[in-house]
Amino acid sequence: MIWLFDTLGEAPAIALLGLLVGLLFGAAAQRSSFCLRAATIEVATLRPGPKLATWLIVFTTALALVQGGIALGWLDLSEARQFAQPGSISGAVIGGVMFGTGMILARGCASRLLVLSATGNLRALITGLVLTLVAQASLSGILGPARLWLFSLWTVPPGPARDLGALLGLTPVLSATLALAAVAAALAWAALAARKSPGQILASALVGLAVAAGWFVTYHAAQVAFEPVSVSSISFTGPATDTLMGLVGTPALPLSFGVGLVPGVFLGSFAASALAGDFALQRFQPDAPMERYLVGGALMGFGAMLAGGCAVGAGVSGGSALSSTAWLALTAMWLAAMATHRLLNGKPAAAVA
Repeated sequence: MIWLFDTLGEAPAIALLGLLVGLLFGAAAQRSSFCLRAATIEVATLRPGPKLATWLIVFTTALALVQGGIALGWLDLSEARQFAQPGSISGAVIGGVMFGTGMILARGCASRLLVLSATGNLRALITGLVLTLVAQASLSGILGPARLWLFSLWTVPPGPARDLGALLGLTPVLSATLALAAVAAALAWAALAARKSPGQILASALVGLAVAAGWFVTYHAAQVAFEPVSVSSISFTGPATDTLMGLVGTPALPLSFGVGLVPGVFLGSFAASALAGDFALQRFQPDAPMERYLVGGALMGFGAMLAGGCAVGAGVSGGSALSSTAWLALTAMWLAAMATHRLLNGKPAAAVA
């Protein structure tokens, strides 16, 4: 990594690392059909199957790799935003509920919309742009005061209060051991009960690997860089707003891990779909009204900024780090998504990615 920094410079090297992690995530997410929405629908309809299996493999793989890295001393996330800054229980719950509801309305979370956009889904592209614009307005625009007020209703200090492992009395070794057992259970269930193919299982595991890789590369980059580097992993609302605002607001795009990540995910998904022959233009249809997608995108944009991340940023990246507020936000997303699906459909229906 030092050679890479010396050759390219710090900012371009970090952006390149983000691009590479994004390529892996985008290609693997496209081939595995990784989608939290589809997983929640399978649970809500009491039909656990391949979509839930995919999500469980992704989550447990990321959790095992991250906790294993911490246990071995290869990774230290104490300076990550999820632990070094104050958190919000009210933000996690309210934001998680908003995100989970919007995810059902828009038929995909932030990461799924980006992946689908690269496969020719124009509905996902438009919805993703709305999500990004509302997220920016929630961060520093007209919706910012409302987000800060909701965030401040119930806050927790940085440190142990934001560390689920510390709250539960788990050592890093025990956390890693439990995570490895969870991976084994998820893989066995996926192969035997959900009947996923070896290729689908591998693609799902690679999504989890990409999340862990994000933590590892930013942590080690922070150790050798002269300029401050945020220790983080894959997330989409924040990096997407940075990328969009940089493109429309400045003549030169400031480089960062997130700025490299977003185009990397898009290119990885596009390449995977093109090679598999899955690329096809998809537009809004009478049975897929535009207003439903726009409302869903807006709810996700505000909800993600309030909850501290999207279904991947808070749910998988934050969850793999054992951030207590991330686990709370993820739980709220699951419950809200399942409730919204049942309210909209009235009776069990098959999950659709």
